[in-house]
Amino acid sequence: MELYSGETRHIAIRIFEYQKKKAIRIIDGCSNRVTCRNLFKKLQILPLTSQYVLSSLMFVVQNKKPFLTNNENYNLDTRQRNNLYILQANLTIHQRGAYYSGIKIFNKLPLDIRNIADNQKGFKITLKKFLHKHSFYTIGENFNYLCN
Repeated sequence: MELYSGETRHIAIRIFEYQKKKAIRIIDGCSNRVTCRNLFKKLQILPLTSQYVLSSLMFVVQNKKPFLTNNENYNLDTRQRNNLYILQANLTIHQRGAYYSGIKIFNKLPLDIRNIADNQKGFKITLKKFLHKHSFYTIGENFNYLCN
């Protein structure tokens, strides 16, 4: 799943590079040869992609009303009955929006985190711990981890 296109993608990559190359290394006082992934974990700072995941999921949790579960939509007892229902979207601009991408990310979360979504404060704390522990650099990396 690609979040950005064109100029926006270029800007997001530059922000992430500045976050890694400048800010994190300056805070820790380390050289350019040190990997930043462990520094993000050590300093408890979320990489740009993890911040996007956190914001998207908090949007979903704070605005539960417009989101339906598959069970509410189909009345079928399937394995994905508790997943949020994804409306069909052919337009890329819709697929990159907060509503659509938030649902896709939410449905990939581990069940123990999804099950506490009704408690916004507990959800945010648990989600932040999860994101700090794994320090995802890309959305694809996030999905690959969650699908395994």
